[in-house]
Amino acid sequence: MDKKSVSFLLLGLAVGAVLTTAVFSVLIRDTGGNAGKTVLKLAHTLPPAAPVHIAMEYMAERVDELSGGTVEIQVFPSGQLGSETETIEQLQRGALAMIKTSSAPMEGFIPEMGVFSLPYLFRDEEHYWKILKGEIGQEMLLKGKDVGIHGLCYYDSGARSFYTVDAPVLTPADLEGLKIRVMRSKTSMDMIDTMGGSATPIPFGELYTALQQGMVDGAENNAPSVYDSRHWEVAKHYSLDEHSRIPDIVMFSEQIWSSLSPQQQAWITEAANDSVEYQRVIWKEYVEECMVNLQKEGVTIYYPDKAPFQEAVRPMLESYKGTPIGELIERIQAVE
Repeated sequence: MDKKSVSFLLLGLAVGAVLTTAVFSVLIRDTGGNAGKTVLKLAHTLPPAAPVHIAMEYMAERVDELSGGTVEIQVFPSGQLGSETETIEQLQRGALAMIKTSSAPMEGFIPEMGVFSLPYLFRDEEHYWKILKGEIGQEMLLKGKDVGIHGLCYYDSGARSFYTVDAPVLTPADLEGLKIRVMRSKTSMDMIDTMGGSATPIPFGELYTALQQGMVDGAENNAPSVYDSRHWEVAKHYSLDEHSRIPDIVMFSEQIWSSLSPQQQAWITEAANDSVEYQRVIWKEYVEECMVNLQKEGVTIYYPDKAPFQEAVRPMLESYKGTPIGELIERIQAVE
């Protein structure tokens, strides 16, 4: 073997060693004895003040209690470890143990997840939680196994509504000619286009500048996201049409999940379920607080008639008939 070949071989072995170390450092930290401590890194893009982050810290505390300190979840907020799509990809590789993401970008990896982004699919909050905690929701959590993802639990992300810079959106006709920022989700983009607007996918971290500079005319999100991001400084009209309820999901690397013992999996599952109930309580309180604060900051809140919006997107829902998403729509609508 010549010197050049040997050099490439040594380089390849070194890179492989670094990657292997990166993966397993997610899991095990030597405590000085024969037994290691299982350390799981959990990444998400929301700020530390967000109810979802607080709930995940609560989950970490519960895991620590249940495991007697032998399992540790380290939570990294604010996109420190990447965007939602980037962290999903890291999860698949086993470079991250856990992530929290909206279900919207998940449809690029698990197509059936697109059902959660459909407009006016859930009748109300009670119906929404019946689905998530019931048979359909639990089935959806397990659909990512073939792509290296294990679903753990859902968090409340509220109802998404339009907020705009120049004028309120009170009917679908008001969306005509408007560029509306959406997540990078085909379903979300189709919804805006069906209503008459122009869907514009932009990373959330770039949205403030896009609103300020007129790159988009508005966006759609829940009240905490509008308030925490300070988008109210440039978008003073918030129309509560509540067109979709897109849950947040805590996902596990299938590779790492399957490497845990049944007891460790049970501890994590119990802690996750406890954190769901905790998050629902603090989420509701925070939404109410944010709505009050938005009005204090000069944002006008509107309560448009939802019927015209529901009628505008009816063809979109009907277009899924005869498809796997269409079957899910029928099952969801049949739940009383």
